[in-house]
Amino acid sequence: MQIEFTGKTVIVTGAAHGMGRAIAVAFAERGATVWGCDLLPDELAETQRLCQAAGAVCAVRAVDVRDIAAIQRFTDEVGGADILISNAGGVLGYVGKPMDQVTPTEWNDIIAVNLSAAFWFAQGVVPSMKARGFGRIITISSGAGLSISLTGIQAYATAKAGVIHLTRQLAHELGQFGITVNSIAPGFVRSNPNTERQWQSYGEQGQKALVEGIAMRRLGTPDDIAYGALFLASEYASWITGQVLPIDGGK
Repeated sequence: MQIEFTGKTVIVTGAAHGMGRAIAVAFAERGATVWGCDLLPDELAETQRLCQAAGAVCAVRAVDVRDIAAIQRFTDEVGGADILISNAGGVLGYVGKPMDQVTPTEWNDIIAVNLSAAFWFAQGVVPSMKARGFGRIITISSGAGLSISLTGIQAYATAKAGVIHLTRQLAHELGQFGITVNSIAPGFVRSNPNTERQWQSYGEQGQKALVEGIAMRRLGTPDDIAYGALFLASEYASWITGQVLPIDGGK
């Protein structure tokens, strides 16, 4: 199976490290022009360096995905993307607590970063996709959106479930324009400081139990997620839309 994206433009949100960086580099290695955004300028610069080392044109911008106006400026600057990977998300350093102790800021921030941003980025790229009669939108949800959050963070599980249903809704709205919309639901991947802290918090016994609950008996890697994104963005997936692909080693 040969997958390549020469002549295609891809936006990757949350591109500074982990899964976002792996996705950006994977598309760069296959000929795409890559636009990445995040809030970490030094790490974004490293993503850009890796993409350019692969021979790709790559631009990065600092964008707070909680800011709708910033999203609009970024998508306007890109000027039309063939592929959108809505990867930005996470728990923002928050920790699980009883629901009666959750603050409005904690709830709203997590919903904004994980769910609302996926909608506003899609809104920014869909007009050009409609005009071309082609588009690929891939959201990164989570196993937490299919079940419960391992962290106990209510807003995170809710937001990721919302991402899955947004994916299905947009697929039905946009399919007539040649645009597919799918979601990847990753299992546990040690991909950033938050997931590393989560992993360490389990201790040796908890880590062992988590791995033994995975059919493949290993944690995922950022590349595992990137390969799924490559497939869903490719012509091999042209009749797949509205679907959720769990990449979790088997549950």
